[in-house]
Amino acid sequence: MARNGEGTRAAIMDAAQALILEQGFAATSIDRVIDRAGVAKGAFFYHFPSKADLAHALVERYARQDEALLVDLLARAEELSRDPAQQVIIFVGLMREQMQSLGDPSPGCLFASYCYEAQLFDATVHEVIRGNLRLWRERLAAKLRQAAKRRPPRLPVDFDSVADLLTGIIEGAYILSRALEDRRMLSEQLLHYRNYLELLFAEH
Repeated sequence: MARNGEGTRAAIMDAAQALILEQGFAATSIDRVIDRAGVAKGAFFYHFPSKADLAHALVERYARQDEALLVDLLARAEELSRDPAQQVIIFVGLMREQMQSLGDPSPGCLFASYCYEAQLFDATVHEVIRGNLRLWRERLAAKLRQAAKRRPPRLPVDFDSVADLLTGIIEGAYILSRALEDRRMLSEQLLHYRNYLELLFAEH
């Protein structure tokens, strides 16, 4: 069980993240975060001396959670199949399950929210985001290259780009889901990506 101070810090961060995803970082005032979290102003400044410190803590937590998701889903996919092509296809299927479990409307991505207001954040924040995106690219591209050794694609493929495509699909699907008020978009777009991988690594 978290100590009271840890619970307060988490409540502040959860409230801030929800507000940022709803309305952006610039529009999220400290007072609104305090009100949403239900904490005293002194408690906020005890944990976060400034809004910038809160921004750093949020992006670092989000990156840790995102990395943990990547590692967990890849490990589960590897347990379910010894074939690298099947592993990456299963991984995308597990991602679909993850997206289907999100609330309605879909919450969106903190990284994307920060990038929309890039001028508000320092280099450290941007490096955390870049580092996370590179990690996803490296891990997925490595798996795709393993798959290609067993099942060579018929056309030349840039596996770094194919790995990045997953991120692009997810971020784009968040926009579609919100704009069209259709939470199925996330799941449907990931299904298209899975279909593409199945075609890419189809047995000749």
